[in-house]
This record gives sequence, structure tokens and C-alpha cells, in this order.
Amino acid sequence: MAALGLTPEYFNADFKTLGFLFECLCIRDLRIYSQKRQGRISYYRDRYGLEADCVLHLENGQCALIEFKLGGKEIDAGAKHLCKIEELIKEKNEKETQTPLRLPSLKIVITAGQYGYKREDGVLVIPIGCLRD
Repeated sequence: MAALGLTPEYFNADFKTLGFLFECLCIRDLRIYSQKRQGRISYYRDRYGLEADCVLHLENGQCALIEFKLGGKEIDAGAKHLCKIEELIKEKNEKETQTPLRLPSLKIVITAGQYGYKREDGVLVIPIGCLRD
């Protein structure tokens, strides 16, 4: 914010920019905390235009699809989005004869909220304050 010359009051009218800053903060934290397990961060975008904000890859081959949602009202949309990506991967694996794509071990929505929980669709909702090494 300081580099952009912005004050906290600025974000009362510009939630989109605040969301981008929140996403950058989350990615930074995930990079730092996953280093102990030789984790790496990438992005997902497919030919259907679906994308995930972040994919966390661990050394053991596991990966997590992650969306970052600043507001609680956006959690449901983020979770549905992650489930749609997983469904497309499953469909692709059923049709292809080549090496199947690995399904995500976890689907996660990271929020600015206070409470974490597991949704009925299996998506984990995790507050950024719960991220740590």
C-alpha cells in the first residue's frame, strides 16, 4: 500500500484492489510456509477459461487448488469454482488414454475471516491467520 501511496481509507471504495493485495499476501505466506516441505506455487488456467488463484505443489506429489476470497459472501463462489476444476480433471482423465492428471489432494478457500471449517463439498475454508509453518 505504501508503494502505491494508498491509505486504508482508499480501500473503502476499491475492494477489487484490496482483493489483489490480499491475494498477494496469501501467496507470499504460502511460499514461505511451504518451503520447509519443498513446496512450490503455480497457477492453474485451462482451455475452458477456468483458473485457480494458486496451486500448491508438495514434494510428495500432492497438490492443493486454492482460491483467495476476501469477503465471506465470495466463499461459496470460490468453492464451486474449485469443484468445477476438479470435475473437469476427472472428465479428462476418463477420456484420455495418456497419463492421467493428478486430482487435487485438497481444495481450499483462504479468507480474511475468523473461522475455518470444512464444507459439505469437501472444500476447506481457512482464515489467513491460521496459515503458519
